Amino acid sequence: MMRRRSRSEQSIGSSSWTKRLVSVWDLENIKVVKRVIVSVVGATVLLISVALLVLPGPAFIVIPIGLAILASEYACARRWLRKVRRMASDVVSSRSRTTPKDSAV
Repeated sequence: MMRRRSRSEQSIGSSSWTKRLVSVWDLENIKVVKRVIVSVVGATVLLISVALLVLPGPAFIVIPIGLAILASEYACARRWLRKVRRMASDVVSSRSRTTPKDSAV
């Protein structure tokens, strides 16, 4: 009489589960999952930074962080990040020009 193998014995001995796993985790699926994760995290950070514009907090530091996260996947976020960097460098350079020098009064 032939003994029937248990489910764990069948899955360990056969390679069909590995084929199914490889077919589910195709390279395209991994890219989609990564894009969704980056989108959710980046949008969340960006929304928190927009809320920090009216709430007490470092909104002008968090906005570029959210844009940088989104820029890893989206070209439009890269363009916005370049604009924000340009604006920040203009503010810093204009502040250094208009800062009064030490003067003896």
